[in-house]
Amino acid sequence: MSSPPAYPGIRISGCWAEGSHAGSLDRLLPTVGTRRSPRKRTTSQCKSEPPLLRTSKRTIYTAGRPPWYNEHGTQSKEAFAIGLGGGSASGKTTVARMIIEALDVPWVVLLSMDSFYKVLTQQQQEQAAHNDFNFDHPDAFDFDLIISTLKKLKQGRSVQVPIYDFTTHSRKKDWKTLYGANVIIFEGIMAFADKTLLELLDMRIFVDTDSDIRLVRRLRRDISERGRDIEGVIKQYHKFVKPAFDQYIQPTMRLADIVVPRGSGNAVAIDLIVQHVHSQLEERELRWDMAALASAHQCHPLPQTLSVLKSTPQVRGMHTIIRDRETSRDEFIFYSKRLMRLLIEHALSFLPFQDCVVQTPQGQDYAGKCYAGKQITGVSILRAGETMEPALRAVCKDVRIGTILIQTNQLTGEPELHYLRLPKDISDDHVILMDCTVSTGAAAMMAVRVLLDHDVPEDKIFLLSLLMAEMGVHSVAYAFPRVRIITTAVDKRVNDLFRIIPGIGNFGDRYFGTDAVPDGSDEEEVASTG
Repeated sequence: MSSPPAYPGIRISGCWAEGSHAGSLDRLLPTVGTRRSPRKRTTSQCKSEPPLLRTSKRTIYTAGRPPWYNEHGTQSKEAFAIGLGGGSASGKTTVARMIIEALDVPWVVLLSMDSFYKVLTQQQQEQAAHNDFNFDHPDAFDFDLIISTLKKLKQGRSVQVPIYDFTTHSRKKDWKTLYGANVIIFEGIMAFADKTLLELLDMRIFVDTDSDIRLVRRLRRDISERGRDIEGVIKQYHKFVKPAFDQYIQPTMRLADIVVPRGSGNAVAIDLIVQHVHSQLEERELRWDMAALASAHQCHPLPQTLSVLKSTPQVRGMHTIIRDRETSRDEFIFYSKRLMRLLIEHALSFLPFQDCVVQTPQGQDYAGKCYAGKQITGVSILRAGETMEPALRAVCKDVRIGTILIQTNQLTGEPELHYLRLPKDISDDHVILMDCTVSTGAAAMMAVRVLLDHDVPEDKIFLLSLLMAEMGVHSVAYAFPRVRIITTAVDKRVNDLFRIIPGIGNFGDRYFGTDAVPDGSDEEEVASTG
């Protein structure tokens, strides 16, 4: 298969598809035969909900996302967007799920056009209740929201997607979050009915299913799933669905790279599509060079964004205790908690404050300071980072907490994002990102990139760690020069296995009392905190 645009007008297991009935689409569609100009590749993402996809054969875990950005912290890969068009009940969603299952790659997002129906007026609501509103017309969809959502997904940012209630013909109050895709599959009856939307799709697939089959499927779906009666479904089909297919949907077949007759029953077409997507993903693959990352900033001065807790005799004494391999677990926990509390208190001094005046019980004015931000949110990098949460809660009343799980792929050496839970509206907050040790900085960089993708400003992110290696400090500061880095100590080097020297050992094992790696190494510094 060649690079996209791949097969304009090709019909899999069938005859050539010719353009027809184009007059009604002139305002929506580009001129026939025009090819998309090549675009520069950037990045990708998108996820939420449980990190798995259940199919008839097995459950696919969509977790373990490798880096989607380069050493500069900027996006380096673009999500591959597949558009699936076709008539109502043609089997688009089924084909999409078959593609997802056959791809067998992590972090795939299925985005349905059904989520983007416009909010109806009171008059339109009454028409819809009597099956007199045309939901199969281009004007029924919020194309501006569709385009902005797809653009953000391809740019690697999180998005809020409306949830549509087909029973009440309205959007629900709660929206769902999507984030973190290597592949985006966008399906809908009007998937190809907008010029700007078409340009966002790297591959266009039209699912062509016999009209009688589509009618039977629609009857079954609307009656059993959407609470409609048979007379209403047939009335709507003849009045709106069939005419809209003839006027708006069928003519877009000529814009497809691939036409799939018989929908989910066409295994040859599904296999061909999957092969092409795999080849595109291989071309976009990014590999981290940890050795290059390690040597990139040697001999450079430590960045000005770094703040190290003053090494008083007390702080030095606590470091002596927790670094000692003979220290008991109880003492390790006790003195680690003391250091965490000091670190958190020190970090809070970098938050913005403004002048304010209060009145004392004696009736006198006191010119003081108050926090100038909206809210503080803590985000811990599991598992060691969660040990810092109690210290944050102890000094920040009603602080919100989020979590990120990042682990190293033992085959590739890359950090991988496995789990993500962030509070709503985090973009307005100052975020304290917590990890107990930072060696290479790989996991910290990934965590910062996740926060940026959720629209948290870079200068509102504070990275806190009990112990960091100079390599990790430089890596994070180079990629994100406005992130404030705060720690209690910085060790000068890491060994060939990227473990901090002299270090502190595996913090998680020592804190939680779990079995250490046989060689006593601080594997967690690389595997989950990097």
